[in-house]
Amino acid sequence: MTDLVDLAEAWIADDPDATARAELEAVVAAHRAGDAEASADLADRFRGPLEFGTAGLRGRIGAGPNRMNRAVVIRAAAGLARYLTDALVEIGIEGPARVVIGYDARHGSRQFAVDTAAVMTGAGHEAMLLPRTLPTPVLAYATRALDADAGVMVTASHNPPQDNGYKVYLGGRAVTGDGQGAQIVPPFDAEIATRIAAVESVASVPRAEAGWTTLGDDVVADYVAAAAAVAGAPDDADASARAAIRIVLTPLHGVGGDTVEATLRAAGFTDLHTVAEQAEPDPDFPTVDFPNPEEPGAIDLSLALAEKLNADVVIANDPDADRAAVATVIDGQWRMLHGDVVGSLLGERVAQRVERDGGSTTAVLANSIVSSQQLARIAERHGLAHANTLTGFKWIAREPGLVYGYEEALGYCVAPDLVCDKDGLTAAVMVADLVAELKSEGRTLADAIDDLARAHGVYLTRQVSARFADVAEIPALMTRLLADPPASLGGSPVTSTDDMNDGFRGLLPTNGLHLSTESGARVIIRPSGTEPKVKAYLEVVAPVDGDVDSARASAERAMQSLEADVREALGV
Repeated sequence: MTDLVDLAEAWIADDPDATARAELEAVVAAHRAGDAEASADLADRFRGPLEFGTAGLRGRIGAGPNRMNRAVVIRAAAGLARYLTDALVEIGIEGPARVVIGYDARHGSRQFAVDTAAVMTGAGHEAMLLPRTLPTPVLAYATRALDADAGVMVTASHNPPQDNGYKVYLGGRAVTGDGQGAQIVPPFDAEIATRIAAVESVASVPRAEAGWTTLGDDVVADYVAAAAAVAGAPDDADASARAAIRIVLTPLHGVGGDTVEATLRAAGFTDLHTVAEQAEPDPDFPTVDFPNPEEPGAIDLSLALAEKLNADVVIANDPDADRAAVATVIDGQWRMLHGDVVGSLLGERVAQRVERDGGSTTAVLANSIVSSQQLARIAERHGLAHANTLTGFKWIAREPGLVYGYEEALGYCVAPDLVCDKDGLTAAVMVADLVAELKSEGRTLADAIDDLARAHGVYLTRQVSARFADVAEIPALMTRLLADPPASLGGSPVTSTDDMNDGFRGLLPTNGLHLSTESGARVIIRPSGTEPKVKAYLEVVAPVDGDVDSARASAERAMQSLEADVREALGV
């Protein structure tokens, strides 16, 4: 008890934020008074430092080392600044690093960004702050466009309102080659984490009161122009087709609204309708239970507006706009498309463009190992290479020769030369362009989905998740599954069991289990990297012998049986 209070009092003495100090003082007082809930809260706040990894930092906002707050951010910025200094010295450069910093509209985001700029300037580096709350893809673009050695985006993406986060990109002189401008991967994360741990105190970190640059809107305008160009320069027919489609948009209370509208308009899409209740940034996300377009109910307002307006497509971005959800009418009803379906549609479109432009022996389509296997078939059909990667765009974006990459969690990279990460705005442009072209032919996205099924079969994917209040339960579940995997799934014997900790298909070791069955079904089970979940990724494939609907019904029956067995294995 005394040790915990001593830790808290030492933290309070070093915390630069008066509100956070008062919050922690109240918890300590309640703990001393015997409040069991306060005691548990205090123990959790000091369970250890918020871990810095390949996702940077992400956690609940609050006081203490196991929370997102100014003290934690200042320490993280100091560790990153030290890493940049050391990395440049190692290649013979003693001058300042260039760091560009962006932020979303979550609670604390701007202050965390300003603190980062103050630390970078205090460390002798050149810090550049984006002009206002902006989407993550703008920061990723600016990191490369401004030849920055690092980019920092303060965001918790689609996490709950009480969270915030700190995402790090490396580029410029710090990282060259295929990973330039991408999110960090090992060993960079560990090297930065080591330097964060070496920070003695917040008080010891030099912080400038001025000296950094606040960028103008020109960097945003440059991004918008480049993102709009993803659709290609339209001829008269293209321009008419783009103007003829009606698009419903929602940024889900995030920061993508203005930028996605500007980008689509610049590309020639003018009949745009944003959900009014979700148009403005709001860190409390009042109209959704969880600000993730994948979550049930998150895009209900969009679908209702689309129905009312007889729209052609719905495009929903997550709060930092690096992801995009797509909904369309299928069998007379508005439905959100699975990320694998959109991933395959966009992959087909990029592959057609590469083939039309003469093809390339080095062009690669890539997706994460947990995403659908259909993209590999698309690449093969168009004479392109395909690669599977570990989960996350920090890996996808590094794939040599990448012309397109996606992951099933609504992340798409349609212009890797522009943004070395997933980008929900350029994806929106390419989706809109596809819808416009199809409509000009009297066709829809549903028709394009059927085209893929006829060419490759029906690839049906689904996800099952087990959420945990106590993250300590996750390793126990994974240990059990790896030691005693199911012998059959979906009524079919398991023919392959692969411990992904030992490496899988040439990938680096990762915590996961891969299962395949005699029927051709596939299941991958792994812990989430950003949420307290264990996720299972399921896929069944049904051949199409003329009738797509029959094949789809067969795939659905197989999936239901598979899903029931996976749920039992996960205990959900």
